[in-house]
Amino acid sequence: MSRHTPTARARLDDVPGPRLGEPLPRFTSAGTAGLPEATRRWLRHAIAEGTPLHRSAALTMHGEIRIGSWRPFTARQLIVPGSAFVWQARTAILGLPVRGFDRYVDGVGEMRWRLAGVVPVLSAQGDDVTRSAAGRLAGEGVLVPTAFGVATWTADRDPDAFVGRWLIDGDEHGVRLEVGPDGRLRRVTMDRWGDPDGRGHALHHFGVTVDAEATFHGVTMPGRFRASWWAGSEPEEEGEFFRATITDASFS
Repeated sequence: MSRHTPTARARLDDVPGPRLGEPLPRFTSAGTAGLPEATRRWLRHAIAEGTPLHRSAALTMHGEIRIGSWRPFTARQLIVPGSAFVWQARTAILGLPVRGFDRYVDGVGEMRWRLAGVVPVLSAQGDDVTRSAAGRLAGEGVLVPTAFGVATWTADRDPDAFVGRWLIDGDEHGVRLEVGPDGRLRRVTMDRWGDPDGRGHALHHFGVTVDAEATFHGVTMPGRFRASWWAGSEPEEEGEFFRATITDASFS
């Protein structure tokens, strides 16, 4: 697939995964030595001892997305932290189905949505979309904690927080994680490129609040969460646009 040629649809198998036949190492608490204390706390909570250090995840989810008003959606996602994701979803407008995808594959971000499979609702590609999608990919690395080795981790001034830095196609994206005393992930924040107010693309503080966890195959991840622009400021409630519950996950 060309890096610069838009496609009418995206397939989950567009996302590159680990090569078949490669044995995966297994998680041990000892393997977190040298990481910031809060990072170790999170990983030991999120990954059961002996779990393979999976590099990708396939997720199913449902929730609400704000497109004018709040609308229910169902979705599937494949994510390879630091590399690629495809998010395929379905919702409805005026009772008519809207299907499409957001993705970051081969260094290119793209959004493409159609009403009733025919009428274009949104089609976007270009540098701004790619930069925003890469930021999303960095933030969603927390959905595959077993891929923690792809990022670098540094301590924060807050002892219950730390920063992961993801190098994605040559650009670094910093993501701040806040955890509880038991290691449960509470919140993820970052400066993400986007245009949430229609005034042109810029960096905006972006946040995800984790309301509940889910555990699949020895991996504990955010199970119910909300995403907002302008995190930590007065407009955050207005900037909330996404609420999701993960219903299943598999790993490779």
